[in-house]
Amino acid sequence: MVQTIAKNEAVRERKIISVSTKRQLTIPQKYYEFLGFDNEAECVLHEDGILIRPLQNHNNSDFSEQILTDLISRGYEGKELLSEFKKYTKSIRSAVLTLINEADELAKNEKGCTLDELFNLKE
Repeated sequence: MVQTIAKNEAVRERKIISVSTKRQLTIPQKYYEFLGFDNEAECVLHEDGILIRPLQNHNNSDFSEQILTDLISRGYEGKELLSEFKKYTKSIRSAVLTLINEADELAKNEKGCTLDELFNLKE
């Protein structure tokens, strides 16, 4: 079943898909190609559903260059460098999410605070 829904000048399609007994689902090819999926997807849990989207490649916004510079300065090279790099890059997302959650909690507790106060930017 395909249903077209207009919302905020963007056209979105709704399609019912099945979920296997192993909790697997298939992204419709049209959606897969349109959104530019590759071999990984990101699932984001919301109160009323799950958002599944292509894993974003943010070109240097993932701190890769800084991580590599640090690891090389520590003397890592070859396979050991690759292994350490993979370990550190896997931890970035959870660290950023922790920072976001801490900022959200602080913002809830500090009603009316400015961004400068929230992030201690005042000199």
